[in-house]
Amino acid sequence: MAAAGPSVFLLMVNGQVESAQFPEYDDLYCKYCFVYGQDWAPTAGLEEGISQITSKSQDVRRALVWNFPIDVTFKSTNPYGWPQIVLSVYGPDVFGNDVVRGYGAVHVPFSPGRHKRTIPMFVPESTSKLQKFTSWFMGRRPEYTDPKVVAQGEGREVTRVHSQGFVTLLFNVVTKDMRKLGYDTGPPDTQGTPGPSPPQGLPR
Repeated sequence: MAAAGPSVFLLMVNGQVESAQFPEYDDLYCKYCFVYGQDWAPTAGLEEGISQITSKSQDVRRALVWNFPIDVTFKSTNPYGWPQIVLSVYGPDVFGNDVVRGYGAVHVPFSPGRHKRTIPMFVPESTSKLQKFTSWFMGRRPEYTDPKVVAQGEGREVTRVHSQGFVTLLFNVVTKDMRKLGYDTGPPDTQGTPGPSPPQGLPR
């Protein structure tokens, strides 16, 4: 009697929220969470996390380096609702209040392998100059009550936003049993992070 085939596939994701570029701000920390479809369920690891506060590096890049780890495993019966990671970056304003400095989201890479992604960040804006001044004076900037709305399209067209900053993520993606269920994710994508170049003078 033939053994029954798998009924679900697994998506294993680890990596890190590596760094950020926010030229106008310093002393920032980052929160992340995953958004996924109804057929998906986490089986191991953490769906959300909050990093340490970091300051800009002293070199010319002036980068904010977190190297904050990501490690989660999902199971699903179909790829619809493929997980996205949502990032929220916070830092102090001139009055010392924690305010949002950027939101962003990106899908977990579809193909197995090592990937690097740079996410453009944005913040909601007040609809009038009076509201903008009031929110600045009171230390209560516009922000989403649920950051997961960033990964959804509904209602986004009526939100006024302002772009600022970038966050770089590193992903290591492993899938299991997708091909057995008829899904072909193609060859591993290793183009995101090139490997070390061979020493000079040796044949390639």
